[in-house]
Amino acid sequence: MVTDMPHSDSISRRTVLKGVGVTVALPWLEALPLVAGETPPGAPAYPRRFAALFMGNGISPKNWWAKGAGAEMQLSKSLEPLASLRPRLNVVSGLFNKHATGVGIHPGQTGNILSGAALQKGAVLRGGVSMDQVIAARIGEETAQPSLVLGCEQPITGYHETNFSMAYSSHISWQDANSPVPMEVYPSLAFDSLFDNQGSRRTASILDRVKDQAAALNGRVSHADKAKLDEYLTSVREVEKRVERTRTEKDRADDRARDRGRPAAAMPRPDNGLPEDIREHMKLMCDIIALAFQTDKTRVATLLLCRDLSGLFYPFLDVRTAHHPTSHEDQSDAYERVTRYYVGQLAYLAGRLATMPEGDTTVLDNSCLMFVSNMWSGSQHDSRKLPVLLVGGLGGKLATGRVLDYADRGDDNRKLCGLYLSLMDRMGVKADRFGDAAEPLAGL
Repeated sequence: MVTDMPHSDSISRRTVLKGVGVTVALPWLEALPLVAGETPPGAPAYPRRFAALFMGNGISPKNWWAKGAGAEMQLSKSLEPLASLRPRLNVVSGLFNKHATGVGIHPGQTGNILSGAALQKGAVLRGGVSMDQVIAARIGEETAQPSLVLGCEQPITGYHETNFSMAYSSHISWQDANSPVPMEVYPSLAFDSLFDNQGSRRTASILDRVKDQAAALNGRVSHADKAKLDEYLTSVREVEKRVERTRTEKDRADDRARDRGRPAAAMPRPDNGLPEDIREHMKLMCDIIALAFQTDKTRVATLLLCRDLSGLFYPFLDVRTAHHPTSHEDQSDAYERVTRYYVGQLAYLAGRLATMPEGDTTVLDNSCLMFVSNMWSGSQHDSRKLPVLLVGGLGGKLATGRVLDYADRGDDNRKLCGLYLSLMDRMGVKADRFGDAAEPLAGL
């Protein structure tokens, strides 16, 4: 069944295909007339989206810089994956998160990366609502899913030597002062939520279940929209095939967990059913965010690529130690390769969005992807300034192609939360203050 079709000659831009136990939202179909009342007066032509990507334990400091502007911007070795995106890129340096300084290492530098709140030590979690959830609370009612919160590494429990809970090291998205938003780490479950895939036919192809509706719609749209629809359905099929491999491993992990009398989440990778190859895991999560943005399933997402105190390994980078101990050698070639790999994840997601047309623009042009880490230097546990990258122009609301350095502007003028106020404003969310900031970031 094709839904959101109020009369025979008008098809909503929010058309969805429905099959047995599945709903497939489609990209906005540009040539079709809008259904009356679908877009409120004064609303932007295309929705604006925001996503935050997080890498724990800092970057390679000596290999993190940029000079110049626009297409001629010079990028350091670690930022090279973004070369093709230079006109859409902002490299922001010198910002800091006040309540993440002077509190000891790791959890106290991480749990407020998107909130700027002062964190409480001990058994009771207390921090603040993260900016992604502030945005989701204001605009989430416009989409089927207020936000998408994904991760590529299981959370850890217990307490750090600083007496902060490890929950602060494991989550960047917080729904209130006391609890993080549940984070989905399994690609198959994230994919299922994207398409409302459920019931006994959950493992059957979602496109097979809606193929008749898709064929009927294909005969009613313009040539340009037909090409867009075909490209989208091909992308869904490709992601679906890759997800099925991870679904099988997840099911096997659940069986092992039952046999051992323990939750799968408590077992190490890959026994816990997470993809053993983190390259495939991260790529899948980026693809799921891309599809969610393309179909307006949600306009807000976070992706914890690796948590603070990460235990991920990178044999494909010829790095012999896990992420956290490698970060203690952040002047090494090994950690530069790790840093460049993570910047590559941002570049991959941005590249996917850049191929998705929306009129004369793209989904990337109407989005902002933010990359951030909780430290500048892992060897020094230095969070006095943080690495920040922004890709995308939020529908013309955010100038791009710039290198912005706030290091010498004084603490009052280099607040990370000031950046968040600015981004929230450009997403249509007005706030008098956020975290420790009462003013948007000047010059953004």
